[in-house]
Amino acid sequence: MRILACPDSLKGVLGQVEAAAALAEGVRRGGGEAHELPIADGGEGTALVLHRALGGEWRTVRASDPLGRTIDAEYLVLPDGTAVVESAAAAGLGLLAVEERDPLVASSAGLGELLAAVLAGGPSAVLVGIGGTATVDGGVGMRGVIGGWPAEVPLRIACDVQNPLLGERGAARVFGPQKGATPEAVEELERRLAADAGLAPFAALVGAGAGGGLGAAFASLGGALIEGGDLVLDTLGFDARAVEVDLVVTGEGKLDQTTLEGKAPGSVWRRCRDIGVPCVLFGGLVDLAGPEFDIRPLSGDPSQAAADLVALGEALAAASHR
Repeated sequence: MRILACPDSLKGVLGQVEAAAALAEGVRRGGGEAHELPIADGGEGTALVLHRALGGEWRTVRASDPLGRTIDAEYLVLPDGTAVVESAAAAGLGLLAVEERDPLVASSAGLGELLAAVLAGGPSAVLVGIGGTATVDGGVGMRGVIGGWPAEVPLRIACDVQNPLLGERGAARVFGPQKGATPEAVEELERRLAADAGLAPFAALVGAGAGGGLGAAFASLGGALIEGGDLVLDTLGFDARAVEVDLVVTGEGKLDQTTLEGKAPGSVWRRCRDIGVPCVLFGGLVDLAGPEFDIRPLSGDPSQAAADLVALGEALAAASHR
């Protein structure tokens, strides 16, 4: 049994590389042949996944965190000269303590500082992942720093969600509470986004609400919004890898409807369906069901995540010998 282990991260618990290694260890214990291909979708670990597959050079610059404190922010330059930037490196929720989270004050200005440094390095193109931010400022801070975008530098934006900018599925109402916004703050954030004339022409785009409105902000600068899962899978050559195995295993910390709306495991599942390769989905928490899915819930205990994945890999490989 040839199994391709291509998990996304279990946020805050296990990174993509560690999750793939745990699955592969289990597959080998069960007598199978394991291949590791960690994946991402523009959220945390995107640059790491691309570096692991393609190589490149890490660079570090000084920038501000969402509250204006100076930090070291890292980005990747691929061998072809493309700079890969994770918005979370300067505007990330993980840069703040829980009690500091407040999207009414959190700014994306540090992301602008990071991008300015990236552009100063003369990249052939720029790829920005916009998942995992602490901000819902519609990129106003970022835009205030960089102004416009040079036409000669292609700009692609990896969106990990498909939400529009405004409304019930918009950046403020869906993602504001996750970033510390009270109900009153959510309504204020919605008003701010709706009043931003520079974003209005892009508000309805798929992915405009990603990154707290960074999708719309980058679209206003001429960036192309792309479903992050598919973008990363194309870059990794996923289809060619998948047709060479008997089973693909993918998943993340929580499986739900959003998994199918821009997340990397959803992209993997669709591609496996289309090319006719069996696919197993796992999740620490599962709120997704249907006869079309082969879902294997994990224990839900974060401290057991790695052991759960080893056990899953072993069980899948051993089942092929029965």
